[in-house]
Amino acid sequence: QVKWKGKDLFDLVCRTLGLRETWFFGLQYTIKDTVAWLKMDKKVLDHDVPTEEPVTFHFLAKFYPENAEEELVQEITQHLFFLQVKKQILDEKIYCPPEASVLLASYAVQAKYGDYDPNVHKRGFLAQEELLPKRVINLYQMTPEMWEERITAWYAEHRGRARDEAEMEYLKIAQDLEMYGVNYFAIRNKKGTELLLGVDALGLHIYDPDNRLTPKISFPWNEIRNISYSDKEFTIKPLDKKIDVFKFNSSKLRVNKLILQLCIGNHDLFMRRRKADSLEVQQMKAQAREEKARKQMERQRLAREKQMREEAERTRDELERRLMQLKEEATMANEALMRSEETADLLAEKAQITEEEAKLLAQKAAEAEQEMQRIKATAIRTEEEKRLMEQKVLEAEMLALKMAEESERRAKEADQLKQDLQEARESERRAKQKLLEITSKSSYTQSMNSSTTALPTDLPSFNLISESLSFDFKDTDMKRLSMEIEKEKVEYMEKSKHLQEQLNELKTEIEALKLKERETALDILHNENASRGNSKHNTIKKVS
Repeated sequence: QVKWKGKDLFDLVCRTLGLRETWFFGLQYTIKDTVAWLKMDKKVLDHDVPTEEPVTFHFLAKFYPENAEEELVQEITQHLFFLQVKKQILDEKIYCPPEASVLLASYAVQAKYGDYDPNVHKRGFLAQEELLPKRVINLYQMTPEMWEERITAWYAEHRGRARDEAEMEYLKIAQDLEMYGVNYFAIRNKKGTELLLGVDALGLHIYDPDNRLTPKISFPWNEIRNISYSDKEFTIKPLDKKIDVFKFNSSKLRVNKLILQLCIGNHDLFMRRRKADSLEVQQMKAQAREEKARKQMERQRLAREKQMREEAERTRDELERRLMQLKEEATMANEALMRSEETADLLAEKAQITEEEAKLLAQKAAEAEQEMQRIKATAIRTEEEKRLMEQKVLEAEMLALKMAEESERRAKEADQLKQDLQEARESERRAKQKLLEITSKSSYTQSMNSSTTALPTDLPSFNLISESLSFDFKDTDMKRLSMEIEKEKVEYMEKSKHLQEQLNELKTEIEALKLKERETALDILHNENASRGNSKHNTIKKVS
């Protein structure tokens, strides 16, 4: 509305987002290439806002926490900071070394996609994602697939982290970057030397224009007595009166006003952190702890359900595999039975034929014997007839002997065939018995399979119903929760050490692929600081 003040518009945005930690944020607009923030006690249209419509404001974090994990209470606050810091890193407004960029990218992927699943997150699933600063990509002779492989390797290690946990891990790493939360302004000292003034949650810092990573001088908020400006001249008075007053000039009066706003806001938050929390903050933190504990219990419950489902599915798959195996054994046994029956039928038929042949040979032998007796009984009068008859008798006797031998051989063969037939029928009986056993096992397995397959549907549903999510926290619950938190701290320290080792490994691994000629001034400065063992915080202590 036309009469609205800045606070009216700001409060409306915060209510829409459900944001209670409003002191970190503001509404930003741009006027004549200079950034400005909407004043809460002044009408929106009385500001020096652009005349063209629509008038655009950006809802952004104006002040940054010293320690994101301790100060950012609400999940929505954490999420908004995560989005803003991630964009600043990708836009290279915050310098981030290559190995840390890969680690941060893996947490961003965990926050967006949840737990890594190789069946879902296949090669190329990050092809359309903007995860690394262009400076990092251009610095190495590495394909997008090689970057994705390294990001995915770390992403797979973050299994079990919820979105808010992954985003907080991202912020905990990003807050140690030298340019995190620093607002830079071009200034000149009394001698006219061009410098940069940095304003952040820790204090005021003076930089060389070519080195935004390492300050030359730092003034912590607790060591500053007074800050003021007159026209374009800005004055910083240290608490220690022995230290000279620091004066500098900015390019515009509007810039001085912005610097003073940021100084007042950051100093107020600096002092506020060192006092007991207000009732509102205590209440928010208590609610956040309860909410975190509730979510943790809910995640544990869901993890148990998931594990039970996976175990049930594994059991079902094993039973299905066993059933298929039994079916194959039954098929093989049935085929063996059919072959045995066919063999038995053939042997029975052959035995019958052999038996008939033996009977026929016995009949022929009997006829030959009768013929021999008839010949002997016949009177042969002449010597020639006698000789011929003797020859015929001899031939008849030889034939009868051969017939007797053949009959005996056929009889033995028939006995052997009968024995083979008996063995074949015994084999057929054993095959039928095995088939009967397999059939009984199959019916048992099918009943087990049907009961196991039905198991997952009986488990609790994954749907989150608001009525089922209320908890009554007792003293024992809170003690157990505090013990778990202490355990998490120990695990976090161990993980931090492991993480640093991984970062060093990745840095060494990709160092051979680096294109030295593409290194920026900030890359060189960061490497120098790292080789000296300088970090953001110990550098500020040295130059304070």
